[in-house]
Amino acid sequence: MTLAVFSGAAAQGTPTFAAPKIDVFKELRVISGVSVGASGDLTFVGSDARVHRTDAKGSEKWSFLMGDLGRAYPVVTPQGTTIAASYDDTVYAIDAAGKLLWKLKLDGDIFATPALRADGSVVVATAGGTVHAIDSAGKALWSYKVGAPVFSSPAVGADGTIYFGAQNNRMHALTPDGRLKWTYLAGSLVFSSPAIGLDGSVYFGSSDRRIYALTPGGQLKWRVQTGLFVNASPIITSGGVVVVGSYDGSLYALNSGGETEWTYKAGAAIAASAVELSDGTVVVPDLSGTVHAVGKAGQALWQIKTGKKIDTGLSVSDQGSLYFTTDGGGLNIIQKQRPLAVGPWTTFHASPSAWGRVPTPIDLQAQTQARRAAATAVLAALPPGTPTAPAQPAQPPAPTQGTKPPQPGQPAVQPGPATPSQPAQPTQPAAPVLTPAQQAQAAARKARSEAGQVWLPLTEAAAALRLPVLNVTARTATLRVGTARVPVTVRRFAREVYVPLAALSELPGVQVRLGRAPAAVLLSVGGQQISFPVNLSQLVPLTGQVEYSRVLR
Repeated sequence: MTLAVFSGAAAQGTPTFAAPKIDVFKELRVISGVSVGASGDLTFVGSDARVHRTDAKGSEKWSFLMGDLGRAYPVVTPQGTTIAASYDDTVYAIDAAGKLLWKLKLDGDIFATPALRADGSVVVATAGGTVHAIDSAGKALWSYKVGAPVFSSPAVGADGTIYFGAQNNRMHALTPDGRLKWTYLAGSLVFSSPAIGLDGSVYFGSSDRRIYALTPGGQLKWRVQTGLFVNASPIITSGGVVVVGSYDGSLYALNSGGETEWTYKAGAAIAASAVELSDGTVVVPDLSGTVHAVGKAGQALWQIKTGKKIDTGLSVSDQGSLYFTTDGGGLNIIQKQRPLAVGPWTTFHASPSAWGRVPTPIDLQAQTQARRAAATAVLAALPPGTPTAPAQPAQPPAPTQGTKPPQPGQPAVQPGPATPSQPAQPTQPAAPVLTPAQQAQAAARKARSEAGQVWLPLTEAAAALRLPVLNVTARTATLRVGTARVPVTVRRFAREVYVPLAALSELPGVQVRLGRAPAAVLLSVGGQQISFPVNLSQLVPLTGQVEYSRVLR
């Protein structure tokens, strides 16, 4: 497959979309990841060793004092209970009003985010080298001794299998009752938390500079080399693409077969997970303090440069608000955006509330319903073709009520205001508008062969040919060709709809020929010729059949 590489720096001179503005900035001294409840409330741990619950704009509702700090994401249950972990070796359960329900001391500091199981119990891993299961009342159910510290957040599969990495260079799988199923030996430490696909495949990164895919049984499916270590946790897009960043400054997008869909050059190390929004945009921060928005084909859409390190991923509410924290604990809020895409693992730990388990069909249905309004809201868009540079650092908004401005001479370790960027004009980002030629290139990058046929993604191919798609069923799609409605055969690969290249070439009024240098398929519709840079000889190589194959060995 052709490797598509897009550089955020190189894209600055090309038409793009204006970066969204930071609507709210508050100095809340956030040090953990931010979890978002169904109502939009935020839960996080501050540098004051307190668990904080705020509304969607960061105004505090309650706080609870723990015995120490903690950087793990708090887990928010469907009932509003918060499961928080800290460096005092203790797990805390706090009710929706901020009152302690129970706490349980374990055998070491807790860096990893707990995983919430469907029955309300939680799985917690410690730096002491043990994985614990605790029921909803705070009673220990079982423990498994790993023998090495665990910083990788456990993830729970659809069948209840528990996956986590450890400092013994291994990915582990435990049965629901805490017995070892298998381990897989990587080439170095596994800080990365696993992501689990709908088919049960397990994806993670390692300090050996590789991204791994394992079967549910622990066999290697593929591994992909990167330039530096991969501590970030992968996400899986709604289309089944695995996306994860590396300390080499690149964001990698790999399909279920391990082939590169695209690689985006952020230009600085990436330590945090990405998120996928409902329009297919992928958003990821880097350690230089830049937030990158990347399009479906890996192209740069916009950037926000804060100038302050960001080492936790963005959090996204079902209402379409984006949250990220800059070094020093400043909470940045971007409102009226798209919500998360609906899928198996489109954000860190699979859900805004950090549950850490594969969603059930009922969960996915609930996600679709909860995010529908924000996913279909009309956003103000920059006129297509208007060039804008990525947003540059600007003065932060005035602190909102209840926050204190920084004092002169304040030590560097104290939280200070971030420098969120302001938009070039008061607009909101929108999905990229690609030219027909760009759509054809995007279609060619995703071309695949099956049963001797070449298949192209329907959306990009039809857009390249300027043919409206009227409807799509499980087996056919209807295209408008002139005034005619023409059905074509389709099928799905990794939940994306594909159309045979042969079907496109047989549409009324379409002419086709092959290009040799470079290799391409040239389709002409209505006097307009579109080049799909597809190398047919690579996709469907000519092979001869051996006669009398049962006799000749």
